[in-house]
Amino acid sequence: MNECVSCGQQVERHSTSCASCGAPLDGGLEHTGVITAITGTFGQGGSGHLSPVGSGRGGALTSGSAMLIVLRGPGEGTEFPLDAAADLVTVGRSPNADVFLDDVTVSRHHADIRRGAQGWSIRDAGSLNGTYINRKRVADHQLGGGDEIQIGKFRFVFLVGVETGP
Repeated sequence: MNECVSCGQQVERHSTSCASCGAPLDGGLEHTGVITAITGTFGQGGSGHLSPVGSGRGGALTSGSAMLIVLRGPGEGTEFPLDAAADLVTVGRSPNADVFLDDVTVSRHHADIRRGAQGWSIRDAGSLNGTYINRKRVADHQLGGGDEIQIGKFRFVFLVGVETGP
């Protein structure tokens, strides 16, 4: 038996994920460097829901904006832009969530990502399975570029646009 690094529950030695919280048990993502630049396009869907890269409606990651990229879980590689003009982005299993995560391990209203004077933060909205930042369960957390966010079976990397010189 091994112990899940996310929730501390005992798991079978050859399991690939924790039966209690859904966390992958493969050793996880190692942060070995600093992400210095991201290129690509992204857009906001006409429905108001965030849409993945390639929607044809967006631009580059700009100062003050941010992005979630699914590293592991359903929809791996999907990118969700967080517009700098949006002060609140809802995350959950509800079809009305800004970031819709269609999986039973995600609560209908799981978390809120907010933009404020200090930058971006995430607040768990009383979810059953919790919200994890860099493998630690959090209630409210200030986000930094490169943070790993786990919501249910989904693992994201949080990227933030920064001002660059001419």
